[in-house]
Amino acid sequence: MEGNRVRIGISDYAQDQLGDIVFVEHAEVNDQVTANEAVGTIESVKTASELYSPVSGTIVNVNEALEHAPEIINEEPYGAGWLIEVEMSNPAELDELLSESEYQNFVSEGEE
Repeated sequence: MEGNRVRIGISDYAQDQLGDIVFVEHAEVNDQVTANEAVGTIESVKTASELYSPVSGTIVNVNEALEHAPEIINEEPYGAGWLIEVEMSNPAELDELLSESEYQNFVSEGEE
């Protein structure tokens, strides 16, 4: 996060559950996004899933490298595998998200 800009991607757990990612389609630069609404699709060898934005705002950047190398998401979900960058219109929405430890507990409970 830098100022009101955030990079959005998927978690390591999510990429592991999806398997080998083969295609990504997402909204474009200057598109408006709303928290909890779909902003694209991610396809793997197992399935296709919608991508949701955790915050509202305007897309200011997209990871164009994923167009030709979507497997970067599997290799570096917290680094080079980011999907979109959003200028948030309501930074307070961040307070509604799970912390890293809360997320780890959530996925651990789902595996039981």
